[in-house]
Order: sequence, then structure tokens, then C-alpha cells
Amino acid sequence: MQIPLQITVRDMPRSDALDARIRDKVAGLERFHPRITSCRVIVSESRKHHQQGRRFEVDLHIHIPGHAEIVANHHNDEDVYVALRDAFASATRQLEDAVREQRGDVKAHEGVVHGRVARLYADEGFGFIATDDGREFYFSRENVVHPAFEHLELGAAVQFIEAAGSEGGQARRVSARKQPLPPE
Repeated sequence: MQIPLQITVRDMPRSDALDARIRDKVAGLERFHPRITSCRVIVSESRKHHQQGRRFEVDLHIHIPGHAEIVANHHNDEDVYVALRDAFASATRQLEDAVREQRGDVKAHEGVVHGRVARLYADEGFGFIATDDGREFYFSRENVVHPAFEHLELGAAVQFIEAAGSEGGQARRVSARKQPLPPE
């Protein structure tokens, strides 16, 4: 890496074990993509809630040559190591996409599809998006870019990249539309 790894821990004690796990995860990313120029990892404990216990948030910001910043995050997990695992899994998928794009294995100008959140299973971490032409696409927490999965609502206008899945269409890179769709 051209810029040394940056680890920030907020609102919780820092530990050698946590630092070691982060360094191991980053080393795994570097083995997959040796040209990572910088990586910033932010781990924080969100507001403590009496009924929900401790919740952790992990945000990753990764730069590779010839590609926009890769941002991966995982929020509201009760175990900081699970939150780390999920955030790094998301980053790995995004790095894989970037590598395929740089190799020319996929079109760099994939079409953006528009729709609305039709069903949302927040506790299970997934939902479905319906398009105007009647198609439906599965998406999971890891495929949501903005806002965070926890902030999506039924009927929200979204845009996404269509991908083929083992059981039908899947939505990747789901984000809220800047301009809402007209009411149904």
C-alpha cells in the first residue's frame, strides 16, 4: 500500500486483538488485489440501547488505481468481529467487481434500473424491488449502498444494477434515487 493502513476506533476501547484481525483482513484484500493504494478502517460502537445492547459499526474506504473509492460498511451488529467480517466481505465483492471491470469482463457502463422497494425483511437483512415493467429483484443488506439498509422504507424509489442470480434477478449497488418516481 502506498499510504499506510489507517485504523480508527471510536467510542470503545481499542484492543490488540481487534487491530490484528483488521490487519489480517486487509492483508487478505491485498493478496486479492495487490495494487490497493490506501485503506481506512473505522470501527465504532453506536449508541448503547438498553433493549438492544451493544451495536458496532465498521466502515471501510479503499482506493485502487483507476477506480473510484470503494466504500463498504456494516452497521448495528452485536459482535464487532461479525461486523468486521461482513464489511470486509462487502469490500471483497466490490473489489472483485472492480477487477472484472478493469479486465473488461463486464461493461463499464452497465445500465441502471429503477424501481421501488416492494417488500422488506429488515430482521433477515433482505428485500425485493419491483420495477414498472412488473419484474422483481432480490437484494440483501450487503448490496445497499445508500442510505444504509436499516434506513430503507417500503415504497422508496431506488436505482440499482441488475445482476443474474441463481434463483432469478438480483439488485446490486442499490441506492435511493435522487429524484423520486411519480406516485403510483
